[in-house]
Amino acid sequence: MVDWNLAVATATRLVRPGPEVTRDEARAVVAELRRHARTSERHVREFTRMIPEGSAVPDTPVLVVDRAGWVKANVAGFRELLQPLLGKMQERRAGASGGAVLGAVGGKVTGVELGMLLSFLASRVLGQYETFAPVSRDLPASAAGGRLLLVAPNIVHVERELDVHPHDFRLWVCLHEETHRTQFTAVPWLRDHLEGEIQTFLGATEVDPSTVLERIREAAQSFAGARPDAEQGEEGRSLVELVQTPEQREILGRLTAVMSLLEGHADFVMDGVGPQVVPSVAEIREKFQQRRASGAGRLDATLRKLLGLDAKLRQYRDGERFVRAVVGQVGMDGFNRVWTSPNTLPTKAEIARPADWVARVHRKGSEPSEAE
Repeated sequence: MVDWNLAVATATRLVRPGPEVTRDEARAVVAELRRHARTSERHVREFTRMIPEGSAVPDTPVLVVDRAGWVKANVAGFRELLQPLLGKMQERRAGASGGAVLGAVGGKVTGVELGMLLSFLASRVLGQYETFAPVSRDLPASAAGGRLLLVAPNIVHVERELDVHPHDFRLWVCLHEETHRTQFTAVPWLRDHLEGEIQTFLGATEVDPSTVLERIREAAQSFAGARPDAEQGEEGRSLVELVQTPEQREILGRLTAVMSLLEGHADFVMDGVGPQVVPSVAEIREKFQQRRASGAGRLDATLRKLLGLDAKLRQYRDGERFVRAVVGQVGMDGFNRVWTSPNTLPTKAEIARPADWVARVHRKGSEPSEAE
């Protein structure tokens, strides 16, 4: 269904070159990002209090990569996560007339188109905690499947674009990504819960393989500037939304709530730690928010909408509001009850109404005293 090697080759060939730096400058950036990643670990643990002092948690590698390295890592993750769905689609296609030929041709076409999309994304991601990273010789990951990626050329590009202090900006980015690593290492059930939800979502996909390929093709055409205007009723819908069943919409609502929590928590932590260790954090946050809000040109905006990246920006905003409101009401330890079990995760509605989550989760603990 997908020629993954061709996807990597296509993305690597098409990805834009990074900012110009000398070899010595590049080495200095890599070394500094690695130092900041180690420093961020202590700051995040002290601020979040998610990991009790002296507790042992699974170690995960920190990889400072270029844009091609980010592509390779993500293709490996996609391949692992999508394997059940693609296997199911392959079985359906195999039963059709000429299925083997269509599969061989379609796999190469999809590989090229996926590579085009990855080349677009590879120049935008600053960092990423890969939750479902398979272990490989070239790209190490923890036994549980996790690694932290810091995309050096993109970090340098944005710090120059925003005209902010490089040392402060690099540490600020590391604080955000280290928060994600802490979330998954401190909460052992979180990875399995997310994977279960995603696999259930994919398992509920009953569309014809050609429909999925067509959606990828639409995204690729947008990248090339050749996508026709969206049909009535489809404008503004993401690639994921276009293939949803009713069951998938329920699952996606739960996943959206969890991702809003994780992203909002990371933003809250990076700004909470910032004033003590990042002197120019206020300037960085203001300029970075302006960059998020302004976006880029029409083509960029079209792709962001089609790929659901606009929804991700809302997750940062809505999730940070939720975390800030809950911490303000019940304190950090009260907020940390969110990590107790899947049942204490906020719903999509509770992300918008934090007081409802506080009432639901903290009501049980307060009932005995109220009875008294």
